[in-house]
Amino acid sequence: MADWNRRTVLQGIGAGFAGSALIGQAQAQNGPKRKLGYAIVGLGSYATRQIMPQFKNCEYARLVALVSGTPEKLERYGAEYGVPRTHRYSYADYDKLRNNPDIDVVYVVLPNSMHAEYSIRASRAGKHVMCEKPMAVSVAECQAMIEAARAANRKLMIGYRCHFEPHNLRSVELVKTGFVGRPTLITAEHGFFAQPGQWRLDRPMSGGGSLMDIGIYSLNAARYLAGEEPMELVATEYTDRTDPRFRNVEDRIDFQLKFPSGVIANCVSSYSSGHNAFRVTGTKGWVGMEPATSYEGQKLFTRTGGDTEQVSVSTPRKNQFVAQLDHLPESILTGIPLRASGEEGLRDMRLIEAIYRSARERRAVSLA
Repeated sequence: MADWNRRTVLQGIGAGFAGSALIGQAQAQNGPKRKLGYAIVGLGSYATRQIMPQFKNCEYARLVALVSGTPEKLERYGAEYGVPRTHRYSYADYDKLRNNPDIDVVYVVLPNSMHAEYSIRASRAGKHVMCEKPMAVSVAECQAMIEAARAANRKLMIGYRCHFEPHNLRSVELVKTGFVGRPTLITAEHGFFAQPGQWRLDRPMSGGGSLMDIGIYSLNAARYLAGEEPMELVATEYTDRTDPRFRNVEDRIDFQLKFPSGVIANCVSSYSSGHNAFRVTGTKGWVGMEPATSYEGQKLFTRTGGDTEQVSVSTPRKNQFVAQLDHLPESILTGIPLRASGEEGLRDMRLIEAIYRSARERRAVSLA
């Protein structure tokens, strides 16, 4: 592809996809406009450092309530965000959320093993639910969460923030529109050096090791980049059991997904090495990101015709956190489809269970 043509395609795709991504926003603007109230359940680092500071930039979401088992956190963050004492709850008081009309959405930001219980109780209390990923620690729990939301006629969304991150969205669109030709190979690598003493290293709390934490980014990215569901997978685990961090969770688990179109995805999940990247290679070139799924600083690169180029992605009005927080209220108010419903979380959990089974049994697992 000639240089001028390649750049024209990149710019055109970006503009076209930006327009499609804003369809829901435009629809919401034509509907009722009000901010729906969120209750944040669990005041750990991710909630307090990444999520809560973003509410000030939201168009359809506001922070109205807090839930924590630590009185000091309730006092500190309640004062910081202007949450009245009547809207601060302990876990013992959790079910009283049903009596607070200011709360429309409950955002569950707890250890993985607690996701199902607190999401189901929120649905039964008549609240819409946002739940962090992984959705739960088993397929059965995911299904129970979906059923509880359906029975209550409430929405259930999973916190896949990368579904709202513009570089990731541009990557998907480049692949979808044939910029790399016919895709043949995906690589997705995610990992970090896990420090001891964290709940994520305790299986009863986390449900597993790196795969349930950072590896889910490799898994979900492979799926949205392929644009289809895998039909077979095989996985291998590498864990040093003499390392006290890995007493009951895995360190590294590598897995390969085979898709119906013939695309192969090679994925890495690790607690002992640093990774944050993906690449889609096709018959005409490749599209890749590094870092790919971080909180900020994403970089997108393409290669066609022998030329590697960093693609500039315009800064959106809403970053990935704000866009995610606003999306559920937009869906509630206007009826636009959820980008990351409970069914999306269930699909990942089915694959996670299959990956663990493949590594344990040392064989390929059919997903048909």
